[in-house]
Amino acid sequence: MSCADHGPRVSGAHNTIVTARAGKDLVSSLVSGLLTIGPRFGGAIDGAALYFKDAYDKGLRPYEFVESMKKKGIRIPGIGHKGDSRDKRVELLQRFARSNFPSVKYVEYAVEVESYTLSKANNLVLNIDGAIGSLFLDLLVGSGMFTKQEIDEIVGIGYLNGLFVLARSIGLIGHIFDQKRLKQPLYRHPWEDVLYTK
Repeated sequence: MSCADHGPRVSGAHNTIVTARAGKDLVSSLVSGLLTIGPRFGGAIDGAALYFKDAYDKGLRPYEFVESMKKKGIRIPGIGHKGDSRDKRVELLQRFARSNFPSVKYVEYAVEVESYTLSKANNLVLNIDGAIGSLFLDLLVGSGMFTKQEIDEIVGIGYLNGLFVLARSIGLIGHIFDQKRLKQPLYRHPWEDVLYTK
């Protein structure tokens, strides 16, 4: 549920609302929102899990990991959020993991990475994608049901981003029904956002 909705301002919700207001059906409206999921919106869970796991398993200290990513010109999936405040969902998930998982080595590694990135800029916080990616690594390892190879495969295939898609679909459907129930007209972008002259 932590990913079901995060308000109408994100790209997925915006597209869904615009499409619903254009009179399209549930599936078309839902898909228009889901298609915005990618490396900048909700699609960084697998990447965060992949990079955190690789760095931790190689024994890289957090600053070594961050600096190696910087040197390669790769943004760290799961790090960074608009504004400089931590997402409350991240704190809730971390608290849950610490109380219920046998080990939280990946969660703690992600927190250490965040501590280093915050020394660089206030908005380089661990975001919900990074929290879920690290948490699910600990969940998979802690369950004792998966080999290292199976965990690598789960992360590589895209299962974890699938969790975001599944959860966010609930919120997007809610936005669709809101627009239909309120009989909202065709969406028009505000003139002040698109006007070239005064």
